[in-house]
Amino acid sequence: MDLGQIDYDRLLFYQQARMEAEAAYAKNPLDAENLTTWGKALLDLSQFQIPSESLKLVKDAASKMEEALQIDPRKHDTLWCLGNAHTSHAFSLNDHDAAKAYFGKATQCFQQALEEDPGNEIYMKSLEFSFKGPELHMEIQRQMANQPDASRRSSTSNTKVSKKKKKSDLKYDILGWVILAIGIVTWVGMAKSHIPPPPR
Repeated sequence: MDLGQIDYDRLLFYQQARMEAEAAYAKNPLDAENLTTWGKALLDLSQFQIPSESLKLVKDAASKMEEALQIDPRKHDTLWCLGNAHTSHAFSLNDHDAAKAYFGKATQCFQQALEEDPGNEIYMKSLEFSFKGPELHMEIQRQMANQPDASRRSSTSNTKVSKKKKKSDLKYDILGWVILAIGIVTWVGMAKSHIPPPPR
């Protein structure tokens, strides 16, 4: 199976999860677990979208997580997912100060998740990453700013459009890797939580 097919299958899986959560919400809007599932699906779907749509899905995911936390403020996996949404939002921004604010929100969420589930390695790693987030964001912005200025080589508008596209592509490639890393950490955490008991 080629990578395109795998991505397509993942997209269908996340889309199905979103639709099921949306239907379940219509029946019971006070189900914090379902709201968390809905938010996770939206966050996962965001990695398959163009930048403007991706950010909209990240914001929607954060909204679902916040709604779930109004129902159950101590739900650690929801806090962790909300931290991931804030991290994704931060990396989508060009303004470093605005990004720092979202990294700060992510740090708070990861810290609260860890307080609710002490010793959780995934939450600890996420918390460590959130401290490094502003520095990584600044480095990404610096790298994008230092890319060769294509407009100096040619004054055509096509070259300028190409330069902007390359900067945008780099930014969203990096954002994609961040989201992929979050997805892998989520998958490992879910796999660990579903390990069958040892045989007797």
